[in-house]
Amino acid sequence: MTETKIRQRPAAVILTPAAEARVANLMASAPEGTVGVKLSTPRRGCSGLAYSVDYVSEAHPFDERIETPGGTFFIDGGSVLYLIGSTMDWKEDDFTAGFVFENPNAKGSCGCGESFTV
Repeated sequence: MTETKIRQRPAAVILTPAAEARVANLMASAPEGTVGVKLSTPRRGCSGLAYSVDYVSEAHPFDERIETPGGTFFIDGGSVLYLIGSTMDWKEDDFTAGFVFENPNAKGSCGCGESFTV
């Protein structure tokens, strides 16, 4: 009898070290009852979909789960197909700070960069 090895699949989204550090920072100051930080792609903006990162108080069975050094990062189960192969980074400069996404599935985005289309 041969042993079947199950290969672990890669995460849908790669978090840069800066993004992981920001998740850790968010979790360190999270409201009580928070189990992680979740990325989703709600319908909004002029291109159709937007990136949204929020605290979550419960895990949903279809959400993708990524364990980071600072806490659990979830990806909304309904958003995974729009995000596969993406990289999430945290950028800060003198005027702005926020998560930045490199998404190979995005076919276009609005002029302000707030939303995208697939």
